[in-house]
Amino acid sequence: MSIVCGENIKIFSCNGNKRLAEKIAGDLGTRLGDSEVTKFSDGEISVKINETVRGCDIYIVQPTSAPVNRNLMELLIMTDAVKRASAGSINAVIPYYGYARQDRKARARDPISARLVADLITCAGADRVITMDLHCAQIQGFFGIPVDHLYGLPLIAKYYSDKFGSDLSNFVAVSPDLGSVTRTRAFAQKVDIPLAIVDKRRPKANVSEVMNIIGDIDGKNVILVDDMIDTAGTITNAADALKQRGALEVYACCTHPVLSGDAIDKINNSNIKELLVLDTVELSKDKQIDKIKQVSVSKTFADAIFRIHEGLPVSMLFN
Repeated sequence: MSIVCGENIKIFSCNGNKRLAEKIAGDLGTRLGDSEVTKFSDGEISVKINETVRGCDIYIVQPTSAPVNRNLMELLIMTDAVKRASAGSINAVIPYYGYARQDRKARARDPISARLVADLITCAGADRVITMDLHCAQIQGFFGIPVDHLYGLPLIAKYYSDKFGSDLSNFVAVSPDLGSVTRTRAFAQKVDIPLAIVDKRRPKANVSEVMNIIGDIDGKNVILVDDMIDTAGTITNAADALKQRGALEVYACCTHPVLSGDAIDKINNSNIKELLVLDTVELSKDKQIDKIKQVSVSKTFADAIFRIHEGLPVSMLFN
């Protein structure tokens, strides 16, 4: 059932994930705003807003997924366009926030790109950011404007509860690395199953080596839980290690299916029986394989937008 919003709210989309934007608009009982996002012959971004936005509450749906820099510039330029057209408020709806992995100085002379992107979005004119499952939750503090941080975990937990029901008693939730323990523990509590952890060493970027497994997974089905899968090295190595140590079937899930490089080949050739992802990042046709199942976040974002527009608490959505 769609939510009926007033005429003062308008949903616009750039090219990052127009399918998701259309679903969000549909769930809100409205349509996407009339706009065009194209390129000039030299590659510069061109944005045209073909309807009035004066005094309206504008929500721009645009994940900063690949092509990252183009999608980011589309968001910034559309934000500037509606700002100069006297929009009442400008809300950047960023289902997947790129550059989130560079949130601190890990080495000398490293940039903090997550903060730079936050500054760019704010300077472009955004009054609020709505996002989901930031790679590092402290990125919320990089903004000087309100940030509504939504969670994909309830959708993932509901999928497995509906799929397996009481059969979940033989499952274990597994964190693929130490950084995902908090997220995996929250998932394990939601579906009421035990927790295990894969302890790994990463010798260099995008290369992981599994060391050992903390917890009992022998003779159990397991669900690997992560916020994003990029090259799929971590998740597939973890799946292989779990099978070697006695796991029966290996399932995996994540919020953001970035899936760059040869990630699809790795997943196809791995011990992962099924990979559940959300549609914060649009899957191209070559990534829509049988092993990957997708659940939409449109209702969650539509509910958040409705609550923000009506001045209601968004925290109700976290459960």
